[in-house]
Amino acid sequence: MFLPVLLALNVSIVRAGQPQGVMAYPPTLPDARVEVYKTIGDVKLNIYIFDPADHKATDKSPAIVFFFGGGWRTGSPGQFQHHCRYLASRGMVAMTADYRVASRQNARVVDCVRDAKSAIRYVRADAQRLGVDPDRIAAGGGSAGGHIAGCAGAIDGLDEQGEDQKVSSKPNALVLFNPAIALAPFEGMPSVGEEVVQGLKERMGAEPKSLSPAHQVKRGVPPTIMFFGTNDRLLSGAQFFQKNMKEAGNRCELLTYEGQAHGFFNFGRGDNKFFRDTVEQMDKFLASLGYISGEPTIDKHMATLGQK
Repeated sequence: MFLPVLLALNVSIVRAGQPQGVMAYPPTLPDARVEVYKTIGDVKLNIYIFDPADHKATDKSPAIVFFFGGGWRTGSPGQFQHHCRYLASRGMVAMTADYRVASRQNARVVDCVRDAKSAIRYVRADAQRLGVDPDRIAAGGGSAGGHIAGCAGAIDGLDEQGEDQKVSSKPNALVLFNPAIALAPFEGMPSVGEEVVQGLKERMGAEPKSLSPAHQVKRGVPPTIMFFGTNDRLLSGAQFFQKNMKEAGNRCELLTYEGQAHGFFNFGRGDNKFFRDTVEQMDKFLASLGYISGEPTIDKHMATLGQK
């Protein structure tokens, strides 16, 4: 039996070096519009929307929805606020969404995936009101958030009961920061005992393979870019995913950063070098898809934050 290394990591949320307030829950994001995209029982899930300057409902702007990391246990939509502000400055409607997690709603991983699909469906269903192009909606995320974004792109089904299935929950592109993209055995993974594997199934709420984007790749998975540090134990799963993507005829870029560990990309980590570099590459990827145009403006954006 195998167990993905993400369990050994416990896919912890990266707090070190982040500015105060980024990981607060609920986040305080005064420059974002807040809407409830989903209600489950007494739980209301918010999506925080950063519009481009002078954005109008009549626009058909490209959009992106980010999902935070935290091992499906914790985390905050505030994690991707700086990515959202940058992409809004580049003309995209950029959003960061809440979703159910284990520590707050006793959620299983399958619940997290359903919420990600619901958020994307919400944006597409309300695209005209939001001023969004329904055919240019990307999904992004880090770690566990990258996993659920990847599930939305690669795995059919797992939709919330009662939602309009005629509106697709599949994103048109994926921007994934060290995602937990392989949740089931693959060649080269260490073996573990049956008891541990059973624990994984209980935490997932489904068979791990059914929630593993790397194992569900087929032709038509959206174009994808992934960012990883070479010291991240989830990297081998990303390499497996990329291999399967290419064999299926899908575009998949994997950018690695020597010596970096899990969470290296976050704003406030160190001197923000890797935040800057990964945002620049994200920009170029989205430009290659026609979502934005012109050269990246990350240096100008960093200067407005007092960063070099």
